Amino acid sequence: MTDAMELDEPRGTKRKAPSSPVDEGAPRRIKALDQDVVNKIAAGEIIVAPVHALKELIENAVDAGSTVLEVLVRDGGLKLLQITDNGHGIDKEDLSILCERFTTSKLKKFEDLGNIATYGFRGEALASISHIAHLTVTTRTKNTDLAYRAHYDGGKLAPAKPGQSAEPGRTHGRPGTQITVEDLFYNVPTRRRAFRSPSDEFNKIIDMVGRYAIHCAGVGFSCKKYGDSGTTISIQATTSTIDRIRQIHGSNVANELIEFTASDDRWGFKASGWATNANYHIKKTTLLLFINHRSVESSNIKKAVEQTYSAFLPKNGHPFVYLSLEIDPQRVDVNVHPTKREVNFLNEDEIIQCICENIRDKLAAVDTSRTFMTQTLLPGSMISDDSTPQDGESSSAKTPVAPRKTPVRANESTMVRTDASVRKITSMFPTAASSNAVGDAAQEPVYETTDREPILCRLSSVRELRSEVRDDMHHELTEVFANHTFVGIVDERRRLAAIQGGIKLFLIDYGRACFEYFYQVGLTDFGNFGVIKFQPALDLRAVLKIGAESEKASAADSDAFDVEEVVDTVAEQLIERREMMLEYFSLEISPAGELLSIPLLLKGYTPSMAKLPMFLLRLGPHVNWTDEKACFETFLKELATFYVPEQLPVPPGSDEAAEEEDVPDEIKARRAQIHRAVEHIFFPAFKARLVATKSFMKGGVLELASLKGLYRVFERC
Repeated sequence: MTDAMELDEPRGTKRKAPSSPVDEGAPRRIKALDQDVVNKIAAGEIIVAPVHALKELIENAVDAGSTVLEVLVRDGGLKLLQITDNGHGIDKEDLSILCERFTTSKLKKFEDLGNIATYGFRGEALASISHIAHLTVTTRTKNTDLAYRAHYDGGKLAPAKPGQSAEPGRTHGRPGTQITVEDLFYNVPTRRRAFRSPSDEFNKIIDMVGRYAIHCAGVGFSCKKYGDSGTTISIQATTSTIDRIRQIHGSNVANELIEFTASDDRWGFKASGWATNANYHIKKTTLLLFINHRSVESSNIKKAVEQTYSAFLPKNGHPFVYLSLEIDPQRVDVNVHPTKREVNFLNEDEIIQCICENIRDKLAAVDTSRTFMTQTLLPGSMISDDSTPQDGESSSAKTPVAPRKTPVRANESTMVRTDASVRKITSMFPTAASSNAVGDAAQEPVYETTDREPILCRLSSVRELRSEVRDDMHHELTEVFANHTFVGIVDERRRLAAIQGGIKLFLIDYGRACFEYFYQVGLTDFGNFGVIKFQPALDLRAVLKIGAESEKASAADSDAFDVEEVVDTVAEQLIERREMMLEYFSLEISPAGELLSIPLLLKGYTPSMAKLPMFLLRLGPHVNWTDEKACFETFLKELATFYVPEQLPVPPGSDEAAEEEDVPDEIKARRAQIHRAVEHIFFPAFKARLVATKSFMKGGVLELASLKGLYRVFERC
């Protein structure tokens, strides 16, 4: 034993392979690997983990026209991985070669790769799975009465049990295909031992199912563990994209989403998606990236997105982004990675820059992109008191009610307040009480009248913009605004107010409502605006410089632009177009560069002059001066954004606020002005002429309660 120990080499020394005297000095001969070894090596490149097998099976199912996909997992997919779909199925004649390598219905010649528009196409997925797992396929096409079940081993048909025939057997089954993968990596023990925890693999599977569930509109997904009664993921086929995100990633993400789109024919791409706004951030970026509907990864896109958000989020804050990128197939090479996880495409830098610029613009437009999702939309048409549906009846249709001959006592559950002067619920709040007291004492500006005759607008572009607003009208919500009773301001930092419409209580984002209102005022009063005069006149370049310096200070790259150059460029644009702006928008600039007046949109309310520099600065790059219709639309939207009341610091009395004496007098006065304007100017104006649009309905109104429902609750007490 001692001699043996003395002969051992020191620990860490590499041992040499034993060799015979005959082999020394002779070159080794090259031999072709056995086909079974080749197939297992190829399978290891394509199916690295259970989640990769699932990804291939999901893509095949969606390619087959499925609208429902059911995933069943056991031991993280190592013991069982089953996916069932309702697609068009597989013909019996094709089952014999289904699992052979490079058999596919997607390609005929190599040139077809340039126009590929499907998920899988190389015919390697099922072949690879069959070499490292027990694979069973049960399928039925829509034109047959029975299904066929086939078992595979090593890419070929195999009998279900020894001694039985390998030919597919007839069985009962529903239309579609069910693929069952059992004992994954059973014949590759080193690979199987590499998986530490089945729960980790199951989490990866849940992530992959969630990605495709968000992206594949019109397809329902479910995923559950074997033996569990409930499902981990359950998405109906009719669920919208934003609700899919809500179910998978939670309401905290879904409530702060903004939609974005980008396209450019030069680079042959279209992009769309949803991203969180500046109110939401997490420790690690979540990027759901699909290129030509295939889930892929791109470190370049991820870095560019994170750089875009760095100017809007706190330090170490990261966003959630779902991005669907469609690129001309001839510009994409999808054949560069065995699992198709990575793709190469032309003009990558230009496409990424275009997408990030669009996201940046959405994030910067705070006044127009703020949204909070609704819990309950307006349930059908508005109903008069006499036609209130009884329990069990639908509220979406009005039913005629015969006139009553004798007086009937009113039902308390349908009685509503009609006098807006009655004490409001917000009078019980100390913040509202103090601000109202100051607001009532505010002085109304002095106005002068003019004898100028109104101008009749005959521009077809303006008429088209007015028609677009009317076509987007939400009739029930417009009716609510036309007959509402103002309740009070709920949250001035988030610009939320409560109103009562009929027997319902609604929460209104009055910032968005103001934007809609002022944009519509700009269209209806086009060419007939009032005037806010500056006495003395303002130096246009000095005002622009304030906005440019503020923009530069908030930019991620402080050397991104030269302030003086930007000021000169925008000033020249505005001075050059001063006659047109004076005629259409009552915005007067002298040839010497003096700002004489800006348009007045609503009597009794003056926009914040602190927003004036940024408003004028944005008129340069954010107004399309080359097209008439686009020019009027973008200018009026910038004007509406300028008129939207600003977000103020948290008022005294809240946990986040400073002490009363720490609040500047200017902010106190401005808060009082906005409180007064919201209750006595904005909402009365909304009642008179606001057309509530469907887009406003999706994010600007929330139904808080129904008096009838509350009455039933308290009636039981």
